[in-house]
Amino acid sequence: MGATKHTGPVKLPGKPDPKLWVSAMPFGLGKIKPHHIRETAKIVWQNRDNLPYAYRILTQGVCDGCALGVSGLYDQTLAGPHLCTTRLNVLRLNTMPAIEEKLLHADIEELRRMDSTELRKLGRIPYPLIRRKGETRFSRISWDEALDYTARKIQAIDPKQLAFYLTARGITNESYYAAAKVARFLGTNNIDNASRICHSPSKTALKRSIGVGASTCNYKDWIGTDVLVFWGSVAANNQPVSTKYMYAAKRKGTKIIVINPYSEPSMEQYWIPSIAESALFGTKLADDVYQVNIGGDIAFMNGVMKHWFAMEEQIPGSAIDHAFVQAHTNGFETLRAHVTQQEWTTLEQSSGLTRERMREFAELLAVAGSAVFVWSMGLTQHRHGTDNISQVANLALLRGFLGREHCGLMPIRGHSGVQGSGEMGADPFSLPGGEFYGADIERVQQLWGFELPRWQGDIVGVTLENALLPEEQERKLRLFYTSGGNFLETMPDPEFVRRCLESIDVRVHQDIILNTSTLADAQEAVIVLPAMTRYEQPGGGTSTSTERMVYFSPEIDGPRIGEARAEWEIYADLARRVKPQAAQLVGLGSSQEVRGEIARLAPNYEGVQHLKDRGDVFQWGGAWLCEGGHCPTPTGQGSLIPIELPELRKPEGHFYVTTRRGKQFNSMIYSETDPFNEADRYDALLNEADARALALSEGEAIVIYNSYGSFHARVKLAPLKEGNIEVHWPEGNVLIPKGVYEKYAGIPEYNTSVIVEKADTYHALKDTRYVEKRIQELETEVE
Repeated sequence: MGATKHTGPVKLPGKPDPKLWVSAMPFGLGKIKPHHIRETAKIVWQNRDNLPYAYRILTQGVCDGCALGVSGLYDQTLAGPHLCTTRLNVLRLNTMPAIEEKLLHADIEELRRMDSTELRKLGRIPYPLIRRKGETRFSRISWDEALDYTARKIQAIDPKQLAFYLTARGITNESYYAAAKVARFLGTNNIDNASRICHSPSKTALKRSIGVGASTCNYKDWIGTDVLVFWGSVAANNQPVSTKYMYAAKRKGTKIIVINPYSEPSMEQYWIPSIAESALFGTKLADDVYQVNIGGDIAFMNGVMKHWFAMEEQIPGSAIDHAFVQAHTNGFETLRAHVTQQEWTTLEQSSGLTRERMREFAELLAVAGSAVFVWSMGLTQHRHGTDNISQVANLALLRGFLGREHCGLMPIRGHSGVQGSGEMGADPFSLPGGEFYGADIERVQQLWGFELPRWQGDIVGVTLENALLPEEQERKLRLFYTSGGNFLETMPDPEFVRRCLESIDVRVHQDIILNTSTLADAQEAVIVLPAMTRYEQPGGGTSTSTERMVYFSPEIDGPRIGEARAEWEIYADLARRVKPQAAQLVGLGSSQEVRGEIARLAPNYEGVQHLKDRGDVFQWGGAWLCEGGHCPTPTGQGSLIPIELPELRKPEGHFYVTTRRGKQFNSMIYSETDPFNEADRYDALLNEADARALALSEGEAIVIYNSYGSFHARVKLAPLKEGNIEVHWPEGNVLIPKGVYEKYAGIPEYNTSVIVEKADTYHALKDTRYVEKRIQELETEVE
């Protein structure tokens, strides 16, 4: 932990800089770009029935969109107001009225004809619902009936047959903590959350490399660092306010580097609506783009280090910070031996980049006095995700880019609540303020006053698969309690996931809206519980940003939806009903009481109990974790870890495929067309040379397939690395194999190999053994 405190927001330059302009044509006329003014007007119109409340949410609440941590209209990075279309798009979830009863109680088949976007627009869930097996409509029930039904089922099953899951839709630390406590109180360690599915390799890798599981630096460190690297992260699309930080960094002379298979238009140039100069003329962001193969990052980083070690042989000290390495790391000689013996041919083939391009990046970092490495799911959602992140840590440690201003490692979060989820203990490997093993179990058990389950809980993917276990199995999932989440649209192999969901005895959906998963059948009953948003939560709530800022978001005056309740309160009520004889141990009497518990259980959160007014915030760990290079590991040093190359064999004519986001927030889609490249949801991005080799033209119908599924798409030519294709998520999930998890952190694999065929060829030969033969060839030749 660091002693230096964050010094607060800085001002943007007053004078414009034409060198950064995209075009002298005002507002990017004639270019493919988002139309922010039009989008804002559309959102105002959508919220016209509740504009005063919408205004109070924006000016008083902490953003429930991405995890940049905007409180009201201000943050801790830059002076001045901040507002983005991601936050505006999410706004309607908080202001829309309740679903009309005639729609809420419509025949289930009528509701199933709607997609999740249409279901979302129906409105908020106003009161508890139940749909028993064989019933074709939801029926209204009371809170007592709903919770008593759930409690009786929990009492009747083995705790290993009970599981909880929490998504990231504005959920507060208080709710994550309450769920973590209640799950263990009820005897189960099957609890998971959306953050772990996205960033568990980040936490796992950073813990083993430097002893911490969070961002070591701040957004403010972007501004003035020599090099800012975005690795598998499209921050301009997913965290639009970050473009202001990029603009400020560019004005300070920072070089921005993007490493990604696709040269994302939004990372190359952006029209930032809250900066007049940028809104008019746009801002050039990326200085260079290194287009790696999907899964080729480890090879690329090994190539960079191989160049560094070669540079060191010629001129000692020209590439590696030896003073930092000697004082603050271990494993240097082992890493050097591992890297230097690797062959350039293999590194080039795996990474997709030439030796010369790797040298360019190596030399750029070698002369940089500071650098910040930012990454997201482009690095984590691989079967080797943890190794990807440890490689990034290797680069930072060799150059001493850790524990000081303008340096650090940042897994950028996509949702406002997820940084706190694991820190509150809402996953099977964590407890509030610690890990699920040894001394932490004893500590938490003593503070909570009840015995914790000692068995290892399952990650959510395995939990869902457990629904298909034979009846006699002790881990057969019988009650699944999910706060938000839509597994039909977020997990690989959606049809398999449907089978899992419908094999569960009782599913409880605690949510603010309906989605397609809510409508799936169950063996006994589906119960729906209406939840409050963070702005409705009595006593307010807190959330933790990417940079470890803990913000207080107050309860905001405005309309309330029917019988909706605070999420932490629902968990507490359920726990008392399941174990009335031990109800006094549940605690969780008010949001302030919950924050008091958090402060006692999680040492880093000391101070959260004092947050009570709008604008209250503190940062745990100080400005920089590992300040001065001192890591919270047993040796006090960071570990340099040799990383083996993943096998990426790809026969000619086959492609690596990965998924990307369009205009959406998580699985909530706000437009069928991506405003940055005009691709629709069923376009597949292909390199022009690949398309030419397959005799494909723009807009032509194709089928992308493998042994897991097939995806009908149209060709969209794009600046994508050859041999790779991208499809939108979640539509492209049909191609992703189920049950493939990263070995260290358990994250699902979201990349695989596929065949691309013209649609007419595919269908003409579908009735022969042609397709089956091609799939068999793929399975035998590609890992």
